[in-house]
Amino acid sequence: MIFDDRACDLGEGPLWHPLRNQLFWFDITGRRMLSRDAHGPREWRFDRMVSAAGWVDADTLLIADEVSLFRFDLNTGAQTLVAPLEPQNPVTRSNDGRADPQGGFWIGTMGKSAEPGAGAIWRFHKGELRRLYPGITISNAICFTPDGRTAQFTDTVTRRVMRVALDGEGWPKGEPELFLDLNAEGLNPDGAVIDAQGLMWLAEWGAARVAAYAPDGARVRSVGFDAPHTSCPAFGGDTLYCTTALQGMDTGARAAHPHAGKTFFAPGIAQGQPEHRVIL
Repeated sequence: MIFDDRACDLGEGPLWHPLRNQLFWFDITGRRMLSRDAHGPREWRFDRMVSAAGWVDADTLLIADEVSLFRFDLNTGAQTLVAPLEPQNPVTRSNDGRADPQGGFWIGTMGKSAEPGAGAIWRFHKGELRRLYPGITISNAICFTPDGRTAQFTDTVTRRVMRVALDGEGWPKGEPELFLDLNAEGLNPDGAVIDAQGLMWLAEWGAARVAAYAPDGARVRSVGFDAPHTSCPAFGGDTLYCTTALQGMDTGARAAHPHAGKTFFAPGIAQGQPEHRVIL
């Protein structure tokens, strides 16, 4: 079902704010953040491309743009720099991101034209922004197990989802290992979220669905949406939300899929984890 009919060129980064019971998401190339509240559709426009957010308190988000992480006041629109993010590299922008159970915020970067290996995956925690994994082409699928002991991520072009153990502070320990290999099926892993039972819900770009994978990598089920480029899921309670994109679709494809780029929802799917707070 359609949650919001505003089409996004590159919908991404849905965040269910647990204190506001409100979904926020981004149209990256449109340089805007969208939402809906009791008064109807909401929209904020920015000077740079914005892609992902975590919640700080009831009225404040941490947002990632092309060159920084910044605090954003939902009431006034005020922006306050928290940390620069590859500010001297005009090639890259932020992409997928999510808060971890320890209060950190993971954010991936990528080339604006998906230049090979131009991006990286970073973590911000207690004032420190540390580069974790360089050489990433399209950063995606950043998500965390409910116990906070494991992070997962992908470089979409590899069609492999990786996982890595975390220490008590949420920093990786040891090297990432393979969790899911989608090469045989030709599937493109995009955004992902892990539910309260430990299933990973993975948007598969080009496949018009979000698929659920068990901790052993077995596909459990999938939820289809009426748009080929599903980009990122989020849970609000037991409702699964999913952003989609028009990017990469020619005139014929857009005519065949008139709901592409819209944001969808499917109630009663699974119980999600409450999105974790970012501790600045």
